[in-house]
Amino acid sequence: MNHLKHYLLKPWFVFLLSFLLIAMLLIFISPNLFEGEVVYERGGRQYILQAPLSLAYFLGMGYHPSEMNNVVDFYLTKRGYMLAFSLLFGFPILFAYRSFLEKRNREKK
Repeated sequence: MNHLKHYLLKPWFVFLLSFLLIAMLLIFISPNLFEGEVVYERGGRQYILQAPLSLAYFLGMGYHPSEMNNVVDFYLTKRGYMLAFSLLFGFPILFAYRSFLEKRNREKK
């Protein structure tokens, strides 16, 4: 148990661990949280549909191939990228900073 506490006081370890946990949750649970656009083609014309997307879609998971028949492309909007960045990097940075402060407070005592 002391070994785990030792690692939890290292900010880089906390950052990597929380990044991996959040990324795995967002990919394998596959919530459609991120604003995006789907470009599909019908009758020779392309249409853009605003839709919430999951990060799993970009890895080829979370949808059936039959759902992608007329889809040409899909991508995140600026707001979708900002939310993905905030979740994937923002929270792990805050957790790592908290770990850094805890380590510094323990060293002062």
